[in-house]
Amino acid sequence: MSAADARNGHDRGEGERQAAGSGRREVADGAVAEVSGGATLAGTTRVPGDKSISHRALLIGALADGPSVIEGLSAGEDVAATMRAVADLGAAVDHDRGSGRTVVDGGRARLRPPGVALDLGNSGTSMRLLAGVAATLDGATTLTGDESLRSRPMDRVAQPLGLMGATITGVGARCLPPVAVSGGALVGIDYTPPMASAQVKSAVLLAGLDADGETVVRERVPTRTHTEDMLARAGADVTVERDGGARVVRLRRSELQAGDVRVPGDPSQAAFWLVAALLAAGSRVTVEGIYLGAARVGYLGVLDRMGARLEVEETGPDEGSVTAWTSVLQATDVEAAEIPSLDEVPILAVAAARARGRTRFRDVAELRVKESDRLDGTATLVNAFGGTAAVEGDDLVVTGRDRALTGATIDAAGDHRMAMAAAVAGACASEAASRTLITGWESVATSYPGFLATLDRLRGSGDGRPEP
Repeated sequence: MSAADARNGHDRGEGERQAAGSGRREVADGAVAEVSGGATLAGTTRVPGDKSISHRALLIGALADGPSVIEGLSAGEDVAATMRAVADLGAAVDHDRGSGRTVVDGGRARLRPPGVALDLGNSGTSMRLLAGVAATLDGATTLTGDESLRSRPMDRVAQPLGLMGATITGVGARCLPPVAVSGGALVGIDYTPPMASAQVKSAVLLAGLDADGETVVRERVPTRTHTEDMLARAGADVTVERDGGARVVRLRRSELQAGDVRVPGDPSQAAFWLVAALLAAGSRVTVEGIYLGAARVGYLGVLDRMGARLEVEETGPDEGSVTAWTSVLQATDVEAAEIPSLDEVPILAVAAARARGRTRFRDVAELRVKESDRLDGTATLVNAFGGTAAVEGDDLVVTGRDRALTGATIDAAGDHRMAMAAAVAGACASEAASRTLITGWESVATSYPGFLATLDRLRGSGDGRPEP
């Protein structure tokens, strides 16, 4: 499958067309979403396939010998970027948009550096994980992306991959993209990432599949375990152990075997609907089929501590549904280790804006190097909707208000999570006549193309289920 076929075969245009009839309009430099306030949300919905699992399923499928069948990939542009990249590296990719079924026919012998740079759009996960794969290939692979991605530091993966024997070059001291990765004879290392990062861990482990000796990653703060779990299911020689308070992953050189993967719903995307239900008067929303692994749903514990009325129903191993009802929330302190990826901080801050008291998100400096500066951006967003938020060092402090939020005009700064958090805040504003305008809405296509369509259905034009 060619890169163009992978692009055209991925389900991105349909979600954009749905959104165009749901408060989204084109402007000269992108798109703007208009969301009215006074929402009451009711119904059952599903969210796109988990992005983290989707990326890894494609990469592991490309490395494994034989055809791997993947069901339920995320329909966003970030995962489409990984799909195009593995096709450009030499894996055969067959994506059926209608069924949501993807077959990746891979094997290390098929993979080689392409003659052109791999354009990964806005996906930092794609770039960091592919750096680990590229480090195992003879020759140079260039990784690039859009303007936002080219501003995000890649030194955090360049350093450990360099210690393993790869040569990684980028722009400036922080190794900004475009990044050139020259692979070669790799050796295992014993590495403790200086920050909590599943992406760094994954890059090192993917490179370690073809490294001499043992590759060890030690995590002071445990992060999502998808890579080591999926590698184990693919036959990798990988073990996990505890060493005091640290989590230690050990990997030996391994050949991977193809297999079938079913991708559950993304719990980070579910957070938007759950918080919306908590804040919008008279609401009840159930999100079905989401991944419930402990490393991914720490935000549910935070909401529970805030007094949220939630019900979790497990329907399978690490999978189930979560229902949220309108609730009166109380402030709490949130430690970064509770939500290591920090992906849910923007929407949790919206919840905190309606909670009684002062909520402090501690040690969340990592928000500054996401798709945008989410630390300052989240404070700006909360204040725009009539809340009170401030950055204090590496902490975000939100003081709740007794009255409802107001409409606002927000620049999402090319960040999908900021855009969706703003849409929830706007929908939960008190007055139905209030309007929220969100510029840069096109960024939502990276992860959740049908977000506004689902919002419309949950508001009363349907039951919130995705279009067939």
